[in-house]
Amino acid sequence: MSDIPKQDDLIENSTPLSCGIIMPISTVDGLNAEHWSDVKSIIQEAVDTIAAPKFVARLVSEADDVGVIHKRIVQGVYSSDIVICDVSGKNANVMFELGMRLAFDKPTIIIKDDKTDYSFDTSIIEHIPYPRDLRFAKINSFKKQLSEKIIATHKAARANPDHSTFLKNFGTFKVAHLNQKEATGEVVMIDMLADLQQAVSELRRVQKARPRPMNGISGGVKQIATALLEIMIKEPELVLEPSDDLVERLISHQDLTREFRTRESFVEGVALACDTLRRS
Repeated sequence: MSDIPKQDDLIENSTPLSCGIIMPISTVDGLNAEHWSDVKSIIQEAVDTIAAPKFVARLVSEADDVGVIHKRIVQGVYSSDIVICDVSGKNANVMFELGMRLAFDKPTIIIKDDKTDYSFDTSIIEHIPYPRDLRFAKINSFKKQLSEKIIATHKAARANPDHSTFLKNFGTFKVAHLNQKEATGEVVMIDMLADLQQAVSELRRVQKARPRPMNGISGGVKQIATALLEIMIKEPELVLEPSDDLVERLISHQDLTREFRTRESFVEGVALACDTLRRS
């Protein structure tokens, strides 16, 4: 009889579990979006090496349905079977989403690069480190350690209904939860349409908030400013300062550099465009 698999095991083996990823996706602490894309791939590769149970790893902001991104993030933070949170650079959005996950007191794994200090509030939780320069040998070791931690954390959570990543260190609490209910297809469709309408309204608001055409500056600077506006729509937290990272991102668009003879003059153009947008 002991060889007969439990019903929960059968369900788990047939349906992949969800592994939510909370991490920076845009420039922070001197690291650009391409760096974070590489880190996400490394995390997903580590998750993919787990034979059983199988996990599907993706950002908590990603979802199969259409909806307002903030709603998807909260739902992803709450409903993921396990969450991996990269606190490297101490991005404000990341730390906020981690706080929500810890308040839900669900299985959570924290990782960070070797250049980021521990945060006081979460330092009691084990952090799995990885090299910021993503050196191959150490990254392979990190992926093995991460996959083992995922398996161990999942097993501990299944074996103990009172398993706690964080709150157990401070006493007994009533854990926060989201009310979830079944709904008919019509109700779901109406809800999705309402979310879509809200998203469209937000996009229109952002477009209306765009500065009017800028007079008194050269065509090259106007082109830079236009490129910055497009980035700001995708990355509202973008800091309008001519940092090295921002300059490099703009230089990658060759059309923007045509009217500038030197890098120094291009940097000056970026600074002027940033200043113009800040004052608009």
